[in-house]
Amino acid sequence: MKIKFLLVTFCFFVIAIVNAQSVKVLEKSSQEPISGVAIYNANKTKTVSTNLDGEASLDSFSRNELIYFQSPTHDIISFRKSTLALRSFVVFLDVKVEDLNEIVISASKFEQSKSDIPQKIINISAKDIQFSNPQTSADLLQSSGNVYIQKSQLGGGSPMIRGLSTNRLLITVDGVRMNNAIFRGGNIQNVISIDPFIIQNTEIALGAGSVVYGSDAIGGVMSFYSQKPQLSYRDSLYFNANAVLRYATANEEKTGHLDFNFGLKKWAFLTSVSYTDFDDLRMGSHGPDDYLRPEYVQTINGVDSVVDNKNPLVQTPTGYDQINLMQKFRYEPQDNLSFDLGLYYTTTSEYSRYDRLIRYRRGKLRSAEWNYGPQRWFMGNFQVTKLSSSSNLYDKIQLTAAYQNFQESRFDRDFQSEIRNIREEAVDAISFNLDLEKQLSSRTELFYGVEYIYNKIKSTGDEENIVTNVLTPTVSRYPNGSDWQSLAVYTSLKYKPNPKFIFQSGLRYNHVLIHANFNENNQYLNLPFDKASIDAGALTGTAGISWLPNKMIEWKLNASSAFRAPNIDDVGKVFDSEPGSVVVPNNNLKPEYAYGGELGLKLNFDNMFLIDMATYYTFLDNALVRRDFSLNGQREILYDGELSNVQAIQNASKAWIYGFEVGIQLKFSDALKLKSQYNIVGGTEEENGVEVPVRHAAPNFGNTHLVWQKNKLLIDAFAEYNNELSFNQLAPSEIEKAYIYALDSNGNPYSPSWYTLNLRTQYQLTHAATLTASLENITDQRYKTYSSGIASAGRNLILSLKYTL
Repeated sequence: MKIKFLLVTFCFFVIAIVNAQSVKVLEKSSQEPISGVAIYNANKTKTVSTNLDGEASLDSFSRNELIYFQSPTHDIISFRKSTLALRSFVVFLDVKVEDLNEIVISASKFEQSKSDIPQKIINISAKDIQFSNPQTSADLLQSSGNVYIQKSQLGGGSPMIRGLSTNRLLITVDGVRMNNAIFRGGNIQNVISIDPFIIQNTEIALGAGSVVYGSDAIGGVMSFYSQKPQLSYRDSLYFNANAVLRYATANEEKTGHLDFNFGLKKWAFLTSVSYTDFDDLRMGSHGPDDYLRPEYVQTINGVDSVVDNKNPLVQTPTGYDQINLMQKFRYEPQDNLSFDLGLYYTTTSEYSRYDRLIRYRRGKLRSAEWNYGPQRWFMGNFQVTKLSSSSNLYDKIQLTAAYQNFQESRFDRDFQSEIRNIREEAVDAISFNLDLEKQLSSRTELFYGVEYIYNKIKSTGDEENIVTNVLTPTVSRYPNGSDWQSLAVYTSLKYKPNPKFIFQSGLRYNHVLIHANFNENNQYLNLPFDKASIDAGALTGTAGISWLPNKMIEWKLNASSAFRAPNIDDVGKVFDSEPGSVVVPNNNLKPEYAYGGELGLKLNFDNMFLIDMATYYTFLDNALVRRDFSLNGQREILYDGELSNVQAIQNASKAWIYGFEVGIQLKFSDALKLKSQYNIVGGTEEENGVEVPVRHAAPNFGNTHLVWQKNKLLIDAFAEYNNELSFNQLAPSEIEKAYIYALDSNGNPYSPSWYTLNLRTQYQLTHAATLTASLENITDQRYKTYSSGIASAGRNLILSLKYTL
């Protein structure tokens, strides 16, 4: 009797375990937890997803119910709950070689299958980011193999995509556009404000994205999605924490990061802190001597002196430090409703604009100092998401309201001058987005929304006498108190008559209003106008198809138009664009338009060998470019004490850009695979009736990775390479910056070809600790990426330790 009682008790105990148990989902090769795995029953009436630890509760599933485990990047698998009990509730998933069913958000602001999108989109996961171990988010973009990064200083990183850059590309963070009214046509470094440690995934849409995102999205959209707070979905507390330490030799980088998550049943909180300190960057030993830093200016006891550089490979001064903070709150009162609040803050120290410090004038260094002040960015982002099965207007609605504050400044002083020029800018940006998704039928899906953006600019200019400390007001960079507004409505339709054919099209109408008052600056410039107003509308559209005739072939064809409306930087900027030239305001500007097409082909040979190709063409009309100008009939004016040629932004050009991209993946075995990406970019633009090379068309570039993964060890041997741009292939504006380039045998500037050999490894020491070690630029090459003022890192050992609780 006693034995029977024990057996019955044991059976009830086993049944209780089976019916109230959490499952843990791990990657088979690395045994790392997989977050975001969808777990559901056959008819999808019960669904849960894994948290950051790869865990999920199976309480709602019955004992003999068939349970499916699906991840965008892994093969789908299914088990009965009773079987899972025998496996200790641990599930292993195999990684897909390539996943055509990967989910992306950036194409419509709602989740879609990647194969449904007629546009090429690159996805970089949190796992990829951890392994590539980028110092900044600019370096993260470069690791994609499709984005080219220019740097004027160590605290920089200006993306180029398909021959376009800066304010013709759009950056978003958690669905909010980072581009503001003073994003310039010259190289920008705002992307470094995004902390790579908090990014859950990054999506790079190659090509126009104006239908969904409006102005600036001509060449591409870089969408960064940060980690979300994880709820426990039960009465107990869910806690997770990550700590990272990193050190790099090339710039003596010292980085610390900490994030922790508290999750309750309906509330969750996520906190993240990162601090990075960079010293001066050392370039490689083998390469053009033109890049060396033989001397620099140092101010000793108030006197500027030229000092010999003890190590010409060290680019002095380039070091800086940065702090990134993030706090998120999530509230889910019910399954179909969530509220998210994100607070983000980033600040750098002052850092030098290195390319301005290597300029010479009459055989001597021109500048004693040229620094950016702290670059600060704050964003408060409130988002409400609701699902509905009964509404006639939507199945999913998302409201996003955000406030951002940008602060930047510039300090420059000529060698042995007593006058320091100070210019400070701040932008307050408010945005409101309402995005909706509606399934009209089993074959047709509608996306639509409205958007409002308002930017207010504060800008001041002063001259400081460093001897007397007296400040004297002077011309500011932008018209103080100016504002920029954008109102838009958009709609996009997806028609999928069968799994093999998808058609998507969309339209957007955007209206932009600009008001600028030049009264403050007119006392210095004597402009022929006191105010500038722009009231312009733009209609853009897109249409494309995805055709998958069989499992081996996928075709994509897409045609689109895009636009960029003038902003305050175009209309009202005053700055020294190059030695001896000054840009002045122009109140007679219109939007520029781009018209383009893209054809893509993907071949998948049994998931063993994949080829992904795309070719594209873009025509840019009414292009906003910097050209010579006259002010009150004068071609030259005095600016910051120097007689300067007058220039202005004008609708004065056209551009024709084309390119070809190819990527391959070859799977030798479950452990070993080869990946490679190569990009060919070309184009011309019109300048005074003559076609010249496009400024932001990067040289042909690419990378090749040989990756081996087994159990806890991951090894990546890879090469990065870049073609030459000869003197004749440089844009005229680049030729004028000869001081950043190497010189050919004729003494003309050019951008040499280069390559680096690199080795990266990752080893999971324990379930909680992961060590990543990289040796980059093993042969210690001395090189610059195209148009960069600073040479890239020489041989660089990077060590990183991550510990997870």
